[in-house]
Amino acid sequence: MQDYTLLTGMILKAEPIGEYDRRVVILTKEKGKISAFARGARRQGSRLLAATDPFSFGTFKLYAGRSAYNLVEADISNYFEGLRKDYESAYYGIYFLEVMDYYTRENNDDKEQLKLLYQSLKALMHEKFPNALVRYIFELKAMILNGEFPGLPKEKSFNDSTIYAVDYINRASIEKLYTFTVNDTVFNELKAIADDYRKRYVDRNFKSLEILDNMYGA
Repeated sequence: MQDYTLLTGMILKAEPIGEYDRRVVILTKEKGKISAFARGARRQGSRLLAATDPFSFGTFKLYAGRSAYNLVEADISNYFEGLRKDYESAYYGIYFLEVMDYYTRENNDDKEQLKLLYQSLKALMHEKFPNALVRYIFELKAMILNGEFPGLPKEKSFNDSTIYAVDYINRASIEKLYTFTVNDTVFNELKAIADDYRKRYVDRNFKSLEILDNMYGA
């Protein structure tokens, strides 16, 4: 009898395999990032067709194969449809997926990273919260969770409100992260800090970020 595993998580990326299958990468609460094959997921009418799209969040039923998991069922609680309907927000969301694919590892305790990703995608769908601000808060918190944030650059001086904002991002729970807005001065300083540290500590170019920078000067 086949032993199944139930994991809660989000699809980070999906790619076609053969004529009808998909290989997906899922960031899960229980096992960090995993790879899985979804047999027949690209067939019209497949129960896994929409469930294996990026952004899909829910519970996945899998069994372990020799080199990867096999996905047999999915119960999706949030497809983040709002992102699919807004071009700019979608690219920010894709960027967030890429960042989490970069930071997370199999069998790591990545519950906080999954939570950050989920709340950040929700924030992108909030009309009164600027997408670019979501991005810089997300980037800084992701660095903090992964132990790569050294604090404010000591060679520069910052507005008191910027110092407070960075301290808040550092200390706040994920659920309360997107509960503040900033003026233009603080926004520009947060942008400068996030840009500086991303260039220093992230050794990958993200295609979605290149598109955002070219389209919106993000």
